[in-house]
Amino acid sequence: MPIYEYEPVNLNQTCNKCKHGFEFIQQINDEPLVKCPRCGHDVRKIISWCRAAVMEASEEHAHIGRKIAAYEKEGMWSHAAELADTHAEKIKDNQLKMRAIDNYEKAGCNAGTLEKHAKTNNTDVEN
Repeated sequence: MPIYEYEPVNLNQTCNKCKHGFEFIQQINDEPLVKCPRCGHDVRKIISWCRAAVMEASEEHAHIGRKIAAYEKEGMWSHAAELADTHAEKIKDNQLKMRAIDNYEKAGCNAGTLEKHAKTNNTDVEN
Protein backbone atom coordinates (compact mmCIF):
# COMPACT_ATOMS: atom_id res chain seq x y z
CA MET A 1 0.00 0.00 0.00
CA PRO A 2 1.25 3.52 -0.78
CA ILE A 3 2.29 6.01 1.86
CA TYR A 4 0.80 9.48 1.41
CA GLU A 5 2.02 12.69 3.05
CA TYR A 6 -0.23 15.31 4.61
CA GLU A 7 0.25 18.76 6.13
CA PRO A 8 -2.06 21.06 8.13
CA VAL A 9 -4.13 23.62 6.25
CA ASN A 10 -3.90 26.09 9.15
CA LEU A 11 -0.69 26.02 11.22
CA ASN A 12 -2.54 27.60 14.16
CA GLN A 13 -4.85 24.60 14.42
CA THR A 14 -2.66 21.52 14.76
CA CYS A 15 -1.65 18.74 17.10
CA ASN A 16 1.75 17.07 17.49
CA LYS A 17 0.82 14.56 14.76
CA CYS A 18 0.01 17.06 12.00
CA LYS A 19 2.07 20.09 13.07
CA HIS A 20 5.12 19.14 10.99
CA GLY A 21 3.26 16.97 8.49
CA PHE A 22 2.75 13.23 8.67
CA GLU A 23 2.62 10.11 6.54
CA PHE A 24 -0.45 7.91 6.24
CA ILE A 25 -0.74 4.45 4.66
CA GLN A 26 -3.77 4.16 2.39
CA GLN A 27 -4.94 2.07 -0.51
CA ILE A 28 -4.77 3.74 -3.91
CA ASN A 29 -8.57 3.88 -4.19
CA ASP A 30 -9.07 5.49 -0.74
CA GLU A 31 -10.20 9.10 -0.65
CA PRO A 32 -7.50 11.52 0.56
CA LEU A 33 -7.72 12.56 4.20
CA VAL A 34 -9.29 15.96 4.84
CA LYS A 35 -8.99 15.83 8.65
CA CYS A 36 -6.11 14.87 10.93
CA PRO A 37 -6.85 11.43 12.43
CA ARG A 38 -5.75 12.66 15.87
CA CYS A 39 -7.12 16.22 16.29
CA GLY A 40 -9.69 16.52 13.49
CA HIS A 41 -8.30 19.75 12.03
CA ASP A 42 -8.12 20.24 8.26
CA VAL A 43 -5.19 18.69 6.38
CA ARG A 44 -4.23 18.43 2.72
CA LYS A 45 -2.30 15.81 0.78
CA ILE A 46 1.04 17.03 -0.52
CA ILE A 47 3.20 15.82 -3.35
CA SER A 48 6.22 14.14 -1.86
CA TRP A 49 9.70 14.00 -3.26
CA CYS A 50 10.90 10.64 -4.45
CA ARG A 51 13.51 9.38 -2.04
CA ALA A 52 15.96 6.99 -3.63
CA ALA A 53 18.14 6.34 -0.62
CA VAL A 54 17.17 4.61 2.59
CA MET A 55 18.71 6.25 5.62
CA GLU A 56 18.83 4.25 8.79
CA ALA A 57 19.14 5.94 12.14
CA SER A 58 21.74 4.67 14.54
CA GLU A 59 20.50 2.45 17.36
CA GLU A 60 21.36 5.25 19.82
CA HIS A 61 19.30 7.80 17.84
CA ALA A 62 16.35 5.40 17.59
CA HIS A 63 16.53 4.66 21.33
CA ILE A 64 16.57 8.36 22.21
CA GLY A 65 13.67 9.03 19.82
CA ARG A 66 11.61 6.33 21.56
CA LYS A 67 12.53 7.74 24.99
CA ILE A 68 11.49 11.27 23.96
CA ALA A 69 8.18 9.95 22.60
CA ALA A 70 7.56 8.03 25.85
CA TYR A 71 8.18 11.19 27.92
CA GLU A 72 5.80 13.14 25.66
CA LYS A 73 3.13 10.46 25.95
CA GLU A 74 3.38 10.64 29.75
CA GLY A 75 3.22 14.47 29.69
CA MET A 76 6.75 14.76 31.04
CA TRP A 77 7.48 17.75 28.80
CA SER A 78 10.60 19.02 30.58
CA HIS A 79 12.23 15.58 30.46
CA ALA A 80 11.37 15.21 26.75
CA ALA A 81 12.61 18.73 26.04
CA GLU A 82 15.93 18.31 27.81
CA LEU A 83 16.66 14.96 26.16
CA ALA A 84 15.68 16.27 22.69
CA ASP A 85 17.68 19.47 23.22
CA THR A 86 20.81 17.61 24.31
CA HIS A 87 20.60 15.09 21.47
CA ALA A 88 19.83 17.81 18.89
CA GLU A 89 23.01 19.62 19.90
CA LYS A 90 25.02 16.42 19.62
CA ILE A 91 23.79 15.46 16.14
CA LYS A 92 23.13 19.02 14.85
CA ASP A 93 19.44 18.31 14.08
CA ASN A 94 17.38 21.51 13.77
CA GLN A 95 14.05 19.67 13.55
CA LEU A 96 14.78 17.89 16.82
CA LYS A 97 15.80 21.26 18.31
CA MET A 98 12.38 22.67 17.34
CA ARG A 99 10.70 19.66 18.95
CA ALA A 100 12.68 20.40 22.12
CA ILE A 101 11.51 24.03 22.06
CA ASP A 102 7.89 22.89 21.60
CA ASN A 103 8.26 20.60 24.63
CA TYR A 104 9.92 23.35 26.69
CA GLU A 105 6.89 25.57 25.94
CA LYS A 106 4.52 22.81 27.05
CA ALA A 107 6.55 22.54 30.25
CA GLY A 108 5.85 26.24 30.90
CA CYS A 109 9.12 27.84 29.79
CA ASN A 110 9.15 31.31 28.21
CA ALA A 111 8.87 30.98 24.41
CA GLY A 112 10.78 34.23 23.72
CA THR A 113 13.83 33.02 25.61
CA LEU A 114 13.69 29.67 23.84
CA GLU A 115 13.51 31.23 20.37
CA LYS A 116 16.57 33.36 21.15
CA HIS A 117 18.38 30.20 22.31
CA ALA A 118 17.45 28.36 19.10
CA LYS A 119 18.62 31.23 16.88
CA THR A 120 21.92 31.48 18.72
CA ASN A 121 22.55 27.75 18.40
CA ASN A 122 21.44 27.65 14.75
CA THR A 123 23.87 30.46 13.95
CA ASP A 124 26.63 28.50 15.65
CA VAL A 125 25.77 25.41 13.60
CA GLU A 126 25.91 27.29 10.29
CA ASN A 127 29.33 28.85 10.93
